[in-house]
Amino acid sequence: MIILLFSQNPGHLMPQSLTQIYVHLVFSTKNRQPLIVAEIESELHSYLGGICRELDCYPVKIGGYNDHIHILCGHSRKIALMKLVEEIKKNSSKWIKTKGEQYLNFYWQDGYGAFSVGHNQLDGVYKYIAKQHEHHQHQSFQDECRMLYKEHSVKFDERYVWD
Repeated sequence: MIILLFSQNPGHLMPQSLTQIYVHLVFSTKNRQPLIVAEIESELHSYLGGICRELDCYPVKIGGYNDHIHILCGHSRKIALMKLVEEIKKNSSKWIKTKGEQYLNFYWQDGYGAFSVGHNQLDGVYKYIAKQHEHHQHQSFQDECRMLYKEHSVKFDERYVWD
């Protein structure tokens, strides 16, 4: 006996799950210590981008200042946001500790900020991240976060966001 199976999908095409989600991640060094110095900054940004790529979260722009990082990336449907941030922090923290004795006690803060970015907002966020050194001559990390929280209508408690 021969059994023939017929697909209800013409041409036997597989269904697809398509996404285009961009996320702007922000987090600081533990207690905002100014440990991201010029000697390692570019290499750190590249390393962070590599971690993102490994997780199918393609980096658009990575930047920051001496005490924090901004990552604008496409967010893969294959990984939870919390897991993405965990992997970025864990792997980059291990890596930076190999860069010298001054980094043996390097840690990222426990928390993070994550903000959705629409496709038509990419250019603005890209430029914002590119000018981190410039605008942190006049603005602290905390004030920057307060502004981002307000801009994105994120309620927060000052007692728990600055570790």
